[in-house]
Amino acid sequence: MEEKQSSFKGFQVLAMRASRWVGSKWAFAAALLLIIGWAATGPFFRYSDTWQLVINTGTTIITFLMVFLIQRSQNKDSLAIHLKLNEIVAATVGASNRMIDVESLSEQELDALHRYYRELVQLSRSASDLTKSHSVEEARQRHSTKTRSKSSA
Repeated sequence: MEEKQSSFKGFQVLAMRASRWVGSKWAFAAALLLIIGWAATGPFFRYSDTWQLVINTGTTIITFLMVFLIQRSQNKDSLAIHLKLNEIVAATVGASNRMIDVESLSEQELDALHRYYRELVQLSRSASDLTKSHSVEEARQRHSTKTRSKSSA
């Protein structure tokens, strides 16, 4: 078990370093030099099929590996952002706790929440102070109260 954990940790370190490096200006410079070098050798190899196959195969392999590396990096970053946002929601008085772990809801549930918050925006736009509403229910109540007090005046 400990050996498995150690090799997984080694992979994490390797993936993190590779991800940082491939996103650097040095990696771009190296890729550019490689392409320039390949293009420069074209006349020497008479622009043969093998010459073209070398660059096609190399770039395909690199692209294939980068897709997984980028996805892993995005998954990790996304999880970290979700956890930070969950902490902010959990720690903020007045924030709706139903927003914690909202990313695990179904698409239909997210659409329903989106409609609620779209309504909250509409209600907030009609209010004079945009900082007062914390939830759709609260915004509806305030909007209703404001509407009744305006009509009775």
